[in-house]
Amino acid sequence: MEVIVLLIAVVIALWFKSLPIKYKRQRRKEYYAEYLKSDAWRRKRFVVLRRDNWTCQYCGAKATEVHHKRYARSIGKEPIHWLVSLCKQCHGNQH
Repeated sequence: MEVIVLLIAVVIALWFKSLPIKYKRQRRKEYYAEYLKSDAWRRKRFVVLRRDNWTCQYCGAKATEVHHKRYARSIGKEPIHWLVSLCKQCHGNQH
């Protein structure tokens, strides 16, 4: 009986331990979605597109999107060299 109670306690503890991680991921996704609507992202996106001359860095077509090659721990703190201009098709291929 004690083993069963101990096993149930361990399962419950592990379940509760995973809750904050799932919550943090969800909040991060929500914050990232808001960041992509911000003026700060629009300015950074424009700088990257202008730097790359509105040209897709993979296929040479007209670039309309900016892709994160890496993500910073803090959303919005990524340096410009972590971003690349891509056309819609190449951007879709990267995801």
